[in-house]
Amino acid sequence: MSAADPPTSAEREREEAERSLALAAEAGIHRLRIPTPFQVGRVNAYLIEDSPLTLLDSGPNSAKAMDELEQALAALGHAVEDLELLIVTHQHIDHFGLASILARRSGAEVAALDLLAPYLASFSAEAESDDRFAEAIMLRHGIPREVVTALRAVSASFRAWGSPVQVTRPLAHGSELALRDRTLRVLHRPGHSPSDTVFLDTSRAILLAADHLIRHISSNPLLARPLRAGADAAGTPAPALERPPALLTYLASLKETRAMELSLVLPGHGEPIVDHAALIGERFRLHERRAEKIRRLIVSGPATAHEIAHALWGNVAVTQAYLTLSEVLGHMDLLLADGRAREEESDGVVRFRAA
Repeated sequence: MSAADPPTSAEREREEAERSLALAAEAGIHRLRIPTPFQVGRVNAYLIEDSPLTLLDSGPNSAKAMDELEQALAALGHAVEDLELLIVTHQHIDHFGLASILARRSGAEVAALDLLAPYLASFSAEAESDDRFAEAIMLRHGIPREVVTALRAVSASFRAWGSPVQVTRPLAHGSELALRDRTLRVLHRPGHSPSDTVFLDTSRAILLAADHLIRHISSNPLLARPLRAGADAAGTPAPALERPPALLTYLASLKETRAMELSLVLPGHGEPIVDHAALIGERFRLHERRAEKIRRLIVSGPATAHEIAHALWGNVAVTQAYLTLSEVLGHMDLLLADGRAREEESDGVVRFRAA
């Protein structure tokens, strides 16, 4: 590129990301990019240099993730043993898998949404209940039994990247987490998962958003069992007929975030976001376009969610079957909510048709 050539879009985006990360670092918030074995790639943990020394999210439970986390901490002059507070943003294993080991080595407190605490404490039992719930949903919406069986096996193999962790500091929605040099406001923003929690650095208008809002991809609102507070939460499956409207819930959460005045959003994957309202507006338009595309597919006749997913994306990897099903059912809920589609059940299988 000559001196006269304007910067490319990719170069401008890279420069913007570097400026944003530098601003966050000046505020004492450092991004640590931790490897995961999942298609989403690296996860962003954030070290908040304050008192207590705080790590928000940790990465999955793997030796590679631990090694790179230790290296990233060392580059900032810290060790695992220096950590005093661990924050868990939500229930996905790429975000909390190392929390138990880190807490044991450092003696740090573990903070998370109060509704999430029972899930984290009984992770293995909760993951099994999640899989039973997902199995019922998949069979009810047309995924063949052999695919469901294969996906259950894959999901069970993933559990090793998570680990139970005891929350010692449960946080209520709307409460404040006071550090020496800042206050973090705790905001429950369900949708991508039932437990998604974002943390607002109130004096700097910086939002630590985890997977609630990601710049380069639209967060998939996964169908999941509702969080169940109390000692009987672990292992209690939600009824098969209970299909939480994950996308509708997510869009309602996005509306709340769009109304906030923010200087910067630090997401759980990818680069910082400087204009969250514009990005959220585009996400609303994206979901409406997808819903309309699905509506056109069922004009000619009823179809299961699995059949709709196949029409949209063809044969997908087994590991993606539940993701695509969640995508279709989320947009069907949009269509059902405003009367553009209706739901029919026969022999335990649900089909959708245009209204």
